[in-house]
Amino acid sequence: MFKKIQAFCLLSAFALSVTACSTGAPAADQGGKLKKDDGKTVIGFSLDTLEEERWKKDRDIFVSKAKGLGAEVKVQAANGDDAKQISQAENLISQGVDVLVVVPHNAEVAAAIVEKAHKEGVKVLSYDRLIKNSDVDLYLSFDNERVGEMQAKAIVEKAPKGNYALIEGADTDNNAHLFKKGQMKVLKPLVDKGDIKIVYDQWTKEWDPANALANMENALTANQNKIDAVVAANDGTAGGAIQALTAQKLAGKVPVSGQDAELAGIKRIVEGTQTMTVYKPIKLIAEKAAELAVSLAKGEKVTTDKTVNNGKKDIPSILLDPIVVTKENIDATVVADGFHKKEDIDKK
Repeated sequence: MFKKIQAFCLLSAFALSVTACSTGAPAADQGGKLKKDDGKTVIGFSLDTLEEERWKKDRDIFVSKAKGLGAEVKVQAANGDDAKQISQAENLISQGVDVLVVVPHNAEVAAAIVEKAHKEGVKVLSYDRLIKNSDVDLYLSFDNERVGEMQAKAIVEKAPKGNYALIEGADTDNNAHLFKKGQMKVLKPLVDKGDIKIVYDQWTKEWDPANALANMENALTANQNKIDAVVAANDGTAGGAIQALTAQKLAGKVPVSGQDAELAGIKRIVEGTQTMTVYKPIKLIAEKAAELAVSLAKGEKVTTDKTVNNGKKDIPSILLDPIVVTKENIDATVVADGFHKKEDIDKK
């Protein structure tokens, strides 16, 4: 009887081993990460959201460039949910990615992603937004303080004196703080001089245009519509602010800044309700990110000329140059780059 049981156990074990082999799935190591033996570079791309126009462009360009370099990309987007982004990152790590590229929703919370990735020997590239208080391996973005300076300078040129409303980005996004820091470099001397008075200053939760609209409505109400200029952190917040100005018949009379060169923002610039936007060439940053991700995955040395402190350490960083877009240079910037088509901009 014992021999029969022993034989049955051996057959069962053999059957299970055949089943495991026949799936074609790579085996997992002791930490749960899947081992790859095909030699192919696999990149995990963890996005905060794909609900905004620009991030779809980032994804598509990044994936295309990475494929051209012989790498496979696995993309997941959390759409503003911190817990979901961490879970998705864990899932990408478990799938055996060689490197993780992260656009964090929350700069602080995303530190957990870096820690989990490093436990499995996976390097992390912080894309566009810096992951705070972590040992992130590399940071790639645009010079975001410079973005803020560009925004404030453009508005000051239109309204050198008067009441200013600041419609900032999400408090949870490190970039939003950098934009504001850059803006204040331009505005503070004028505030100290008495030329400018900041009568409203508020963060926009989740970068949501609806929240920006509410903020701008509050600013107008609190100041009896006496707002001479609006520094808005991006085109979404600018759109919300302009909607509130339109309701008070002030659109086009009050200069408003923006960022990201979204089609809606460019259309508003043509119409005259938005003063400017800051164009951060998505092709430039997405393709550079793909190149860097492949280099990190292969263990190659990445040379940087800057560092940015994330609250824990100085992170090797590459900061690209943004571009101011106004009505006068739309054709020479976003159209010339193929970022937007002329016919789409002109379409009513």
